[in-house]
Amino acid sequence: MTNNNKAGSLTCIGTGITLAGQITTLSKNYLEQAESVFGILPDKLSEDWVKSLNPSYQSLQYLYAEGKSRRQTYQDMTEVVCQAVRDGKKVVLALYGHPGIFACVGHFAIERLKGEGYEAQMLPGVSADACLYADLGFDPGTTGCQAYEATQFLFSGVPLNTSAYTILWQIGLAGEHTLKTFKTTQDNLEATVRILNKWFPLDHEMILYEAPFIPVQSPRIDRFKLKDLPQMDLTSISTLVIPPLTGLKLDKSSLDEFGLDITDFG
Repeated sequence: MTNNNKAGSLTCIGTGITLAGQITTLSKNYLEQAESVFGILPDKLSEDWVKSLNPSYQSLQYLYAEGKSRRQTYQDMTEVVCQAVRDGKKVVLALYGHPGIFACVGHFAIERLKGEGYEAQMLPGVSADACLYADLGFDPGTTGCQAYEATQFLFSGVPLNTSAYTILWQIGLAGEHTLKTFKTTQDNLEATVRILNKWFPLDHEMILYEAPFIPVQSPRIDRFKLKDLPQMDLTSISTLVIPPLTGLKLDKSSLDEFGLDITDFG
């Protein structure tokens, strides 16, 4: 429960994926009026744009370090943001894409601050999956869509529905469990192929997708076969999209539960 007598507050906003054009009007308003702005943004161009809207902007990227656990980095970032709120400031945390998707610092800070009686909220933003659907031209409502962080999926043994699209985020970190580096290995990618081969043939089409940062860029859309994944040039923003192997099929036993028959669908 929040205590309105505490002056400090936090609003987590998303800047969208493509620079400047994908931030919402409400998020931009909070950004411009904040007394202190922190950010975790992908490049200097994005940071300069945010700073042009609010000169108080401070990047939190300095807290990353090779060999340092990202778990510790995220805790350090959370504490920097929370301390500014405790100091009585109206704080905005600006995050790339959607502030709550593959971005834990906003969640951590909101939970901590609410527990301390401060006002804290998150506003929605344009995320990478929104760009992906637009650029690849498919509707997840047509066949269904399942999405996992790549390493989480690879380690969990979760079965895949091959009649739906599969999205594996952060494929460039596939199998990386130490949280101390920002790239995967050839061995990890070969293991990824073996696991995906349980559901998809080695010649099944895969798509490597990367959303553009700036309006003049084009999205990266590389199509290749599953067996060739270890040879692909992966980056920290690469996403693996796997088209369905089969279409959705009607299930007789399920239809029976509704008193329907397959013939009812023509």
